[in-house]
Amino acid sequence: MLAELFFTFAKIGLFTFGGGYAMIAQIKEVVVEQKRWLDEEELMQIITVAESTPGPIAINIATYVGYKKKGVAGSAMATLGVVVPSLIILYIVSLFLDAFLQNKYVAYAFTGIKCGVAFLILRAGFGLFQKIEKRVVPCVTFGIVFVLMILFDLLAVSFSSVWFILMGGVLGIVLYAVLSPKKEVE
Repeated sequence: MLAELFFTFAKIGLFTFGGGYAMIAQIKEVVVEQKRWLDEEELMQIITVAESTPGPIAINIATYVGYKKKGVAGSAMATLGVVVPSLIILYIVSLFLDAFLQNKYVAYAFTGIKCGVAFLILRAGFGLFQKIEKRVVPCVTFGIVFVLMILFDLLAVSFSSVWFILMGGVLGIVLYAVLSPKKEVE
């Protein structure tokens, strides 16, 4: 199982471009649909926690999946699996970086890769949005934060994504307090 965790996440790390968010769709396909190590609801919860904790989201997800399957050793193997391919590729690229960046075909390839990465991130986002339970508080929170993100981007306002995460959390608490039915204390 340890070797399977390592090679599963190494394959995800090797063949997914665009970082952690682009990996979410691939992780979902492998971990939920193929191997059935998690169900979709558990993956959604992991993504929520992985997004709000320090570190890359794909590494946080791999660490959790590995821990769930084989404890600390499993989390170490899954984490190494998702990280090692990137480290090897970056090391090789760094050896030839100057010549690599000046090649016009590499520049064209990166333009195409950027488009593909944008599609992967959107696909993961839409897939996750379709699976969440549609309740008033999460939908209103999402809508407000999404509109603010777009406005800030269009107006070129420098605003850290950490503040969006915190704003979403505070907004969720406030909306829950305002919109949820009051329970009487006996």
